[in-house]
Amino acid sequence: MTEFIRVASVKDVPEGNMIGVKVNKKDILVANLNGTFYAIGNRCTHQGCLLSKGKLEDEKVICPCHFAVFDIKTGRAIRPPASKPEPTYRVKVQGEDILIFD
Repeated sequence: MTEFIRVASVKDVPEGNMIGVKVNKKDILVANLNGTFYAIGNRCTHQGCLLSKGKLEDEKVICPCHFAVFDIKTGRAIRPPASKPEPTYRVKVQGEDILIFD
């Protein structure tokens, strides 16, 4: 069944920060950009490194292993060595809860 699942509190992801969560065995990155939350895959499509261990700059996340860059809003691979995009997930905030649609 596909539904919204609570993954964190808004307090867990301050503005300009990101965290990694697991939803139904999927690694997902949740980022807060200017009070809006986004979610993409958390495993780099190049070699599987955790993007949540990387760096968030503006609307981009930089992989800590080989410095591939992804757009946090669209999942698009911006800089090699990654060429495949990250999956994206719908996010909504309900009260203090961050929910992801899976």
